[in-house]
Amino acid sequence: MASTPTAKVTGSLTVFAASSLTAAFNDIGKQLEQQSPGTKITFNFAGSPTLRTQLSQGAKADVFASADEPNMQGAEKDGTIAGTPQIFVRNRLVLIVPKSNPAGITTLEDLAKPGIKLVLAEQNVPVGNYARQSFAKMDTNASFGSDFSAKVLKNVVSEETNVKQVVAKVQLGEADAGIVYTTDVTPSVRPDVKMIDIPDQFNIIASYPAAVVKGSSNPTGAAAFIDYLRSPAGQAILQHYGFLPPTAQ
Repeated sequence: MASTPTAKVTGSLTVFAASSLTAAFNDIGKQLEQQSPGTKITFNFAGSPTLRTQLSQGAKADVFASADEPNMQGAEKDGTIAGTPQIFVRNRLVLIVPKSNPAGITTLEDLAKPGIKLVLAEQNVPVGNYARQSFAKMDTNASFGSDFSAKVLKNVVSEETNVKQVVAKVQLGEADAGIVYTTDVTPSVRPDVKMIDIPDQFNIIASYPAAVVKGSSNPTGAAAFIDYLRSPAGQAILQHYGFLPPTAQ
C-alpha cells in the first residue's frame, strides 16, 4: 500500500467503477473534492463487463475500477487501459434473504430445495461468476453433495446485470435469496434483509483492480486517484464500507 498519495487529485475526472463501489466511491469523491477546490469527480457505476464494453466502444473516462481481474484483463486486450492495473481492495460474498424470509432459508444447503427463487448476477458479471465458483466449491463437500450447484442453479429465476439489482430484488421480496458482496448490505439495506455467512472454505475473495484509461484527458489526476485509493486515507474509507485490504493482513 502506498504510504501517501504521490499527488493531489486535481481537475476533472470521470471514473468508471463497479456497482459495488458506489457508496464508498461517492464518499471518496466528496472527500477529494473538498481537499482540492475546483476538482470535479464524476462517477459511472455499472457492472464491470458493461463498463468494459462502454470503454471499448469509445466512452471517455479517466479511471476504470473493476470488481474482478478478468474484466480488467479484457480491457487491456481491448487496448483501452494505459499502464499497469493495481489491486486496491478486496471483497467477499454473502447470502441474503428478505427479512421476512418466506422460504425459510437458514443454511446454504437450503438453496438446493425445489421451488426456491434465487436471484444472481449474470455469469459474466464478477459477483455472478464468483457465486457460481462458490457453489462449485460446495459440490466437493459431502454435506452439500456433488450435484449441489446443479440443483441450486435450477432455482435461479433471474440474472441481473449488476449486484445492486440483486440486492433490490431480495429487498423487495421478489426473490427468496441472492448472493451479493458483504459491502452491499449497507445501513439502508440491512433492515430489509438477513445475512447468512458463506464460510471461508466456500467463499470467493474478489480482488478489485483500477487503472488509468488510455486517452484520459487527466492522466495525472487519474493516477493520483488510484494512489489515493491505496493510501491510508483511502483505505480507511473503503474499509469503513466493509471492504478488505488489497492484501491479506
